[in-house]
Amino acid sequence: MIRLVKRYGGGSRKLYDTEESRYVPLQEIRDWIRGGQELRVVDSRTGQDVTAQTLAQLIYEDERRGVSLVSSGFLHELIRQGEKALQGVNRLLQASADRLTPVREARSEMEALRTGLRRLERSVSLLERGTVGSSKRRGGTWRRPRKHARRP
Repeated sequence: MIRLVKRYGGGSRKLYDTEESRYVPLQEIRDWIRGGQELRVVDSRTGQDVTAQTLAQLIYEDERRGVSLVSSGFLHELIRQGEKALQGVNRLLQASADRLTPVREARSEMEALRTGLRRLERSVSLLERGTVGSSKRRGGTWRRPRKHARRP
């Protein structure tokens, strides 16, 4: 589900989360996005979609703090190529993002399988220990004890 955030104008450019009915700092929005949240930011006065500007602002703030998300060479090329480059990059990034969710889900499933396998190995180990005492060893292999024939 896409989360709606309204940006209020003026010098402060406050961001209002309509889901939780509260103002949120830009850093919290960054954390949401990193956590997988999709969002749409609209200007409260005009209704114009300002999501791209808000995301660019996030990148700018990270760069200002010394956390570089993209290389300066990439940004130079992006500016040189203009809209043409953006269209290609946008398609490439969207295709990459579409692949990330299944990869995350697969990793989660693999971890669940590993956990289940460890539990299964422990159970088998416990069963083997319990069976060893009641079985007879012949020729290096474990065999089930024979059932005794019933007497009439």
